Amino acid sequence: MKLGDRLQKLRKEAKLTQGQLAEKLNISMTQLVRYETKEVQPPANVLKKLGEVLGVSIDFLINGDTLEKAQSQLKDNDLLIQFKKIEKLEEEDKNIVKKLIDAFVAKKQIQQIVT
Repeated sequence: MKLGDRLQKLRKEAKLTQGQLAEKLNISMTQLVRYETKEVQPPANVLKKLGEVLGVSIDFLINGDTLEKAQSQLKDNDLLIQFKKIEKLEEEDKNIVKKLIDAFVAKKQIQQIVT
């Protein structure tokens, strides 16, 4: 999901019109429409105010949540589900899983070099 889509969704969830949100941000409605639909990135001060008004972090506005970022990067849904389960493990267990993955990837890279 892009920043504009996220803005639009959050605005609607807050039950605000474009005009109402623009007024709270002290910007024109035209400018807000550009942020929502034209892929125009708001400046830092507007992002900060957007976060305050919509109750989210600037990082969330720009990048979305962890699941959203992972879904945009991973095409294998089963792998995504497994990573979500791993994320809930204790830190020590997560580190073991990371080491196992690193070892497996290293083994595959060595096999490719040898063959």
